[in-house]
Amino acid sequence: MNLVKEMKQNKKVSTQIKFSLWLSIIMVAAFLLVGVSVISIRPVFGYVTIAGAFVFLVLAVIHYEYFEKMASAELLSAGFEQAQIQKDLLKELPIPYILTDDSGLVIWYNNSFAEMAGEKTEKKNITQMFASLYKKVFPKPGTTKKFCVSVEDKKYRVECRSVVLSEEGSQEEAESSAENILLAFYFFDETQLMEYQEETRSKRMVAGLIYIDNYEEVIENMEEVRQSLLLALVERKVLRYMQGLDAIVKKFEKDKFFFVFEEKNLQKLMESKFSLLDEVRMINIGNELSMTLSISVGVNAPTYVDTYESARIAMDLALGRGGDQAVVKDGDSISYYGGKTQKVEKSTRVKARVKAHALREIIMTHDKIFIMGHKLPDADAVGAALGIYRLARTFDKNTYIVMDKDCAAIRPIIDGMMNDSGTEEFPFITNEQALSLKDASSMLIIVDVNLPAMTECPELIKQIQTIVVLDHHRQNNDTIRKAVVSYVEPYASSSCEMVAEILQYIPDKPKLRPIEADALYSGILVDTDNFVVKAGVRTFEAAAYLRRAGADVTRVRKMFREDMENCKIRADIINRAQVFYDEFAISTFDGRNVDGATVIGAKAANALLDVQGIRGSFVVTELSSCIYVSARSIDDLNVQIIMEKFGGGGHLTVAAAQLKDRTMNEVVDDLKNLLASMKKEGDI
Repeated sequence: MNLVKEMKQNKKVSTQIKFSLWLSIIMVAAFLLVGVSVISIRPVFGYVTIAGAFVFLVLAVIHYEYFEKMASAELLSAGFEQAQIQKDLLKELPIPYILTDDSGLVIWYNNSFAEMAGEKTEKKNITQMFASLYKKVFPKPGTTKKFCVSVEDKKYRVECRSVVLSEEGSQEEAESSAENILLAFYFFDETQLMEYQEETRSKRMVAGLIYIDNYEEVIENMEEVRQSLLLALVERKVLRYMQGLDAIVKKFEKDKFFFVFEEKNLQKLMESKFSLLDEVRMINIGNELSMTLSISVGVNAPTYVDTYESARIAMDLALGRGGDQAVVKDGDSISYYGGKTQKVEKSTRVKARVKAHALREIIMTHDKIFIMGHKLPDADAVGAALGIYRLARTFDKNTYIVMDKDCAAIRPIIDGMMNDSGTEEFPFITNEQALSLKDASSMLIIVDVNLPAMTECPELIKQIQTIVVLDHHRQNNDTIRKAVVSYVEPYASSSCEMVAEILQYIPDKPKLRPIEADALYSGILVDTDNFVVKAGVRTFEAAAYLRRAGADVTRVRKMFREDMENCKIRADIINRAQVFYDEFAISTFDGRNVDGATVIGAKAANALLDVQGIRGSFVVTELSSCIYVSARSIDDLNVQIIMEKFGGGGHLTVAAAQLKDRTMNEVVDDLKNLLASMKKEGDI
């Protein structure tokens, strides 16, 4: 290619020499013309001019013939010599270099490539030598692409340039002809560079935090003489475990540790699935409650400060998901480990009081209050929304509850609100109405959900700046990020319990209407399965407050009675259940033409737990728009981590997921495969 270029350049120079010589001949002709024209006036001058012109012409022709051949020969010889030098340089170039046609067939290669390939390459295709190089990934004419290939124990960065040879015709015609295209491959050995990069990466600092989840709860139920021993055993476990990772550990509070170690040991920690969680949980010296830890790790951040910040964010996630687990934040990727025990209910209400005060202050500074739950709302979502609605109305704020459509599960509450609205406007509005009503003075309060995609109107989250989240579900990495107040307590039985506590700490003492008190009470009742699941001391205290506020137990029970047809459907779901691995009950339900199908499926999942030996129950319900999975367990099975694999979430004992573009049989098969895999790996 360089030779052709040099020859064209020489031809161009030769043309310029010819032009300069022909210019001399043209000048001679001009002198002859002058001599002829003046010969009649001044004969001597005319004849001398003509004679001189003839002599100059002869000399110019002789010079042209001699110099043109000599110059062309010299330039052509120089071009050939330069091309040969370049060819020799390419041949001895220490970088492997190869030329192929547009299909990858080898045309020419240098000595370095021959040494790298280790075999004869004539009449072979480069796609046969390197699996990652094939015709579809070759660059378009006139462009360059980069690839990575491995040859034995070495790694190369490959630059491929597509060269168009033709100089004649249009560019489009040249590119359309395969004969005019060559591919030049340069192989840069980056083995040592990658080794240095890997060594640098392995020595990067990893920061982590360890919190004792239930320090106060465990200590207060122990004898004083054993408290110090238990804490010493826990600290000893932590220190010994971290010594195996060559980590530096510093205890900075009575129940908090900070540690750092090199990233090369992180894989060892992850492969053990943070066995420290189990080791600490098994410590028993007479303590009634097992002590549990939350561990967070931050890695792959640009600075040490950012690495620590990643660990802190990961710890917030671990605590928000109920504790007793580890969270690794690797850049934007988040991994979860553990989470096998139920979070212990905290007896202190300090946090509830602080959040109540913050919520009141924020509501006071806004004119329009929008309240929103999750899609397919249940009694807990609607009850909590009505509790916050009454709080905002106490301050005479324009308040709206966003609910695009109701369902059978909450229809008794909606009907009750319509009959008991009094002088107030009906609070429920559609998504479109909410988007048209919102303005700069609006705020949004989200209840019973912390995932943006599962809210009633995700678009509203993007358009309103001030957001408050009140929820009792465990968090994951898709949680709502820009909330100014986030009150997420996985230990709470329901969002209605949390709202009932908040209302008690508002100085203005909001006065609930009977239907609103009934709605809050029914939310607690449904989520605890009649005070059987996750019902703690604070649950009963919240129920007592609602009873004093006007909730009627008998009225609530009548509101949520099932009709005979739904009872038969629920019984049929239970009858069709299959037992998988002798401990998981799985059943299916076609709810496309059934009102309140998800509620029926959830109740059936609750009922399946009453079967002896069943650790977890799963009811797969087919709806018109998606497949809905209700998952339930009693205590030792974390159904939340199972549902998270399907893009859902929830609690350790109550979780769900919604899947689109899937059939019911596909979801059941995937569920069985997931249960088998997690059981084999010891995750459940």
